[in-house]
Amino acid sequence: MVYKFRVILDAEEDVFRDIAIQDTDTLEDLHNTIINAFGFDGTEGGSFFLCDDNWNQEDEIPLFDMGDVPGEQKTMNDFKLNDLLYEDQTKILYIYDPFVNWTFFVELAAIENENDSEEKELPALLFAHGVLPEDAPVKNFGDPLSKDDIYGDFDDDYDDEDFDMFDGDDSFNDFDYDDQY
Repeated sequence: MVYKFRVILDAEEDVFRDIAIQDTDTLEDLHNTIINAFGFDGTEGGSFFLCDDNWNQEDEIPLFDMGDVPGEQKTMNDFKLNDLLYEDQTKILYIYDPFVNWTFFVELAAIENENDSEEKELPALLFAHGVLPEDAPVKNFGDPLSKDDIYGDFDDDYDDEDFDMFDGDDSFNDFDYDDQY
């Protein structure tokens, strides 16, 4: 089968690419296709994130195994596209270069039989719209805290009586220590 994706940069301006790739290719193949379609040099890593229909981020699938135990963490190369994406599960997030977070919404737009598809050489860039900005769009993860209330309404169950044990008590003098150190 041929999977056709629309890959949209998370930015104010419309920047997207439509690509086609075989359903038996891996997430690493999709990663390479995306970075080529957008003109990245490919020197940075990336991660895919499984997500729900509302693009809420779930499990991460990185390009490289960065786990504590080598070989324990599954990477992009361990997953074929048809293992994760199909008619009822069409969305996945992609982040290229985790230090600057180029963020893309990747959606499976069509599934075609390989014999019926016009694309004979895969992967393929089908359509490009918009110009990639010079720098990754800045993410605003909520309003910044006001400088007058930097700690917000944090309640740590602190009570002034918690420190009564230090008032007028010289119990520290009972310890024998050498002040030559």
